[in-house]
Amino acid sequence: MDRCPETRFDPEGAAAITSPALAARCSCANPGRRLFTGLLLAGAAAPALAAIPECRRSRAAQLVPADWVEQAAGQQYRQMLQQASGKRALASREHPQAQRLRTIAERIIPFTPECNPRARQWQWEVHLLGNPELNAFCMPGGKIAFYYGILARLQLDDDEVAAIMGHEVAHALLEHAREQMGKNALTQGGLRIGAALLGLGDIGDLAARMGAQLLSLNYSRGDETEADRLGLIMSSQAGYDPRAGVRLWNKMREATAGKAPPKWLSTHPSSAERIRDIEALIGRVLPLYEAAGKPARRFGPPPPMKVPEGG
Repeated sequence: MDRCPETRFDPEGAAAITSPALAARCSCANPGRRLFTGLLLAGAAAPALAAIPECRRSRAAQLVPADWVEQAAGQQYRQMLQQASGKRALASREHPQAQRLRTIAERIIPFTPECNPRARQWQWEVHLLGNPELNAFCMPGGKIAFYYGILARLQLDDDEVAAIMGHEVAHALLEHAREQMGKNALTQGGLRIGAALLGLGDIGDLAARMGAQLLSLNYSRGDETEADRLGLIMSSQAGYDPRAGVRLWNKMREATAGKAPPKWLSTHPSSAERIRDIEALIGRVLPLYEAAGKPARRFGPPPPMKVPEGG
């Protein structure tokens, strides 16, 4: 499990301060995959996303029950929050950037059930974690987390944050984690899952094993491209400019130039490839953005953050 420097959030929410003393003790979970409590907004008019190619899901996902995957993700997520809270690395609901993330999530989430009906019953959560790394994720069941570092180091505007959030939410809607676990089950755990389905195994133990898998799953490049496309469709419908996706990946390319990319980016398409794909999609999603209602409130990025050594 990766060790990570911690961030203590100041009471006023003005900045995040990396604490070397805390960093020495930090052993918080750092999921390689990718928190907002509330209901889907009533009456949100969402076009039928299920008709678009990006909403198709792999049959391999059906090898593992969705309930199991979502339960395992929820358990892993709660453990992560407990660890972060114990080390003062979990932002309060009042933190300005946590409010920002919830506001953007509240605009994207109403469009999710049209792509995956299970999203209607998910207990959506979104949290901000005091970690300087460039990372964000959405675990199965709608458990979203952003690291402070990706907001502060890249100085993201709301449209860029929405592009990331849309991408991560798309992974959950397309059940990419469930798909990968299904493929793994074929070669590693098929008998264990079969026994549990027949009532001959320990479902609790299996869920725990699934949660551990969620920490190390890698999505394919095809998964990443699907998530980029579906994510931009949803963020556009939510009223965020899809052209921000190009700015975002230019920033990411600059931030990682000459360095090993963050672990979660290691299986992604190259930034240049991504930018070309997004540019090709703009003509399709720009009308969605232009027709969408726009956010009544906009947020600025947090104060710039010093890049941690080796990061």
